[in-house]
Amino acid sequence: MVTLAGLNALVQRSLAEWQNVRLAELVFGHRDMSRLMMVVLLSLSAALLVARSVRRFRPGRNRVVLPAILPVIRASRFSFVRHGALLLSLAGLPFFLIALADPYTSITHQEVSFPGRRIAILIDASSSMMEGFKTEHLAKDAPSDARFFTAVAAAKTFVQLRIKRKYHDLMALIEFGDQAYVVTPFTTDYDNILLSISLISDITEFNKFPDQGTTIGMAIDQGVNLFKAFDFLQAAGNLLVVFSDGDDVKLDGPRLGNKTAEQILASATKAKIPVHFIRVALNRKLGQAVGDPVWRPVVEKTGGKYYPAFDETTIVQAVEDIDKMTATGKVVIKQYSTQQPRFSSFALAAVCFWTMALLLKLTLPYFNKFP
Repeated sequence: MVTLAGLNALVQRSLAEWQNVRLAELVFGHRDMSRLMMVVLLSLSAALLVARSVRRFRPGRNRVVLPAILPVIRASRFSFVRHGALLLSLAGLPFFLIALADPYTSITHQEVSFPGRRIAILIDASSSMMEGFKTEHLAKDAPSDARFFTAVAAAKTFVQLRIKRKYHDLMALIEFGDQAYVVTPFTTDYDNILLSISLISDITEFNKFPDQGTTIGMAIDQGVNLFKAFDFLQAAGNLLVVFSDGDDVKLDGPRLGNKTAEQILASATKAKIPVHFIRVALNRKLGQAVGDPVWRPVVEKTGGKYYPAFDETTIVQAVEDIDKMTATGKVVIKQYSTQQPRFSSFALAAVCFWTMALLLKLTLPYFNKFP
């Protein structure tokens, strides 16, 4: 079933495509097919009009005796409205013929906007993430019940939710311990992101991870630098999502040089990048984990939210809440292509016109007049 969110995303993509389409720039791959269809439609229409006119003038056929119409009764100025269904049908015909001709644009590059966000996903792979976090469904296929595999499964669920909504998010994946490593830079290749998440969730790869400590500030700073490297700092719609137990080994001392947690996240605040922090610690509600009093206030200062996930239900709710909060946004990207198909927007326009005509015809008797 097509959801309202999916339909809304489709409409927004089509409107964005319409803004970048110029008829003079279109090249048609099947121009002859469109011309042939036009000739067939015109011939069929002419044949039907001839057949109808022949039947109309048969003696005693299609004639009804009516009393004289009083001259004081004038025709309505809006009588033409009864042909609304026909006019809508005719309006959709040019769009159908253009779509049938398979239009495309030959370009080198162009800037296009889509509904979506720029999202950096940060996953804690420190030794403290090996503590248990048992789930029944979220990480049922994981090699163990460790927090790390639950966090990875939650990150995968978040990506799948974004894919299901049909957004054009730019996503990046960062894995961190004492140091932070960019596993996948920003991309719209969601299969690549999901593959990277699957690879880091392999037990062999996790055991080979070189840094077993936790420096969350290093990961957040790396995430902000990744936005800077892609020149995204001035753009709206940026987002950092952190999956960690919040058990930073340097909570009581300096972090990332002499910076405190608040100073580290100040870069995210200045760049207007909200940080959503999902703290993964089984049976530890808000205030019961060592990192709660440190990370919650500084995370909220960025415009993000701190989620104390203490069981499977709360971690799933946190993922869904972040997905809903970031449902709106716009991503402007440069597309490079030699041939960019453009038929979908014309086909959608034709379908919209014909759907409206059909609804008028079937729901309102006033529009049943078909000349």
